[in-house]
Amino acid sequence: MSHPARFVFVGDSITDCERDRSDSASLGEGYVRLLADALAGRAGTVRNAGVSGDRAVDLEARWADDVVAADPSVLTIYVGVNDMWRRFDSDDPTSAADFEATLRRLVEALPSPRPRLLFVEPFFLPTTAEQEGWLDDLAGKRAAVARVAADVEATLVPLHDRMTAAAARLGIPAVAPDGVHPSPAGHRMIADAWLEAYERATP
Repeated sequence: MSHPARFVFVGDSITDCERDRSDSASLGEGYVRLLADALAGRAGTVRNAGVSGDRAVDLEARWADDVVAADPSVLTIYVGVNDMWRRFDSDDPTSAADFEATLRRLVEALPSPRPRLLFVEPFFLPTTAEQEGWLDDLAGKRAAVARVAADVEATLVPLHDRMTAAAARLGIPAVAPDGVHPSPAGHRMIADAWLEAYERATP
């Protein structure tokens, strides 16, 4: 890139990963920190705008303050697993259509010229027999992410199949012990997937 980029990562707890929200420079302990290290020399700034528990509508509620105001030149959006989870733990479902509509509004609310966009596909590794049925709900969110990414010419970071294959090979606890929150090795897998997608799409 001709000049250092301003990277912003926005999402839920997987992005947040224990960042200090009182410190705008805090990167947390997960994939964002790994990517900041990997991008050293290319990134003017890296900002973690993840908030644990967020769904797409929660991103929308803080979009102007936490994303637009940060003026990213490269923006990564990683959301969806809580849009699935709330259906089952709180009887508060988000349809795939509503989820997709929110993602489209997020993109539309970005200033012009739009930052370079990356969408990370959400993943889930069922840890119980009951949770196997949750994958159907997530599939709708995954498809929505892929559609929006294609429609707005964003880079898609495929994750679900990658993490599922790693869990089959190494065991779920080695990748994401509760099926959602990655282990250190799981965060490395996410960082690697992001870097591969980013560099493949970089002119």
